[in-house]
Amino acid sequence: MTGGFSYEQVGVTRTGGPTPPGFHHLHERIRIGEGPEVLAAAGRALTGWRMHRATGLRVPAGTPDAAPGVRVPLRIGPLRAPCEVVWAEHGADRVGFAYGTLPGHPERGEEAFVVSLAPDGCVWLDVTAFSGPGAWYVGLLGPLGRVTQRGIARRYGRCLRRLSQDGIVERGS
Repeated sequence: MTGGFSYEQVGVTRTGGPTPPGFHHLHERIRIGEGPEVLAAAGRALTGWRMHRATGLRVPAGTPDAAPGVRVPLRIGPLRAPCEVVWAEHGADRVGFAYGTLPGHPERGEEAFVVSLAPDGCVWLDVTAFSGPGAWYVGLLGPLGRVTQRGIARRYGRCLRRLSQDGIVERGS
């Protein structure tokens, strides 16, 4: 393990390297809206953990915005899912971060969330992950676990789309 993470390939979601052997790959691209205002609102909702909370994950109040080294004691129902942010980006056309799993998380791997403004003005959320079982019961899920992960990624997109529109309305008020 590297630096307390429950997997070796820390940062692969940033470099775009190949999926490490023994892990499953996920990539979902969801359209969020259009324009720089949507990008800004989506970036705030993403890095401030509002997207995660909106999907039903529990992120403790007071958790700092996503930045390298920030530990996030996520909870999924009764399960603990501790993570640490491994990289973050705050550019003019891209905002995002990735976190990696820590010991005690039911899976092993890394998940990245990037909101970007395309040249045509569309704003996209890309969710990229590689993961494998970290607990015996996750291994029992097999393909159902991967289907569930894909569904959650799509839910992130729906929630971020709604939060982005809400964020534009709030800033305009």
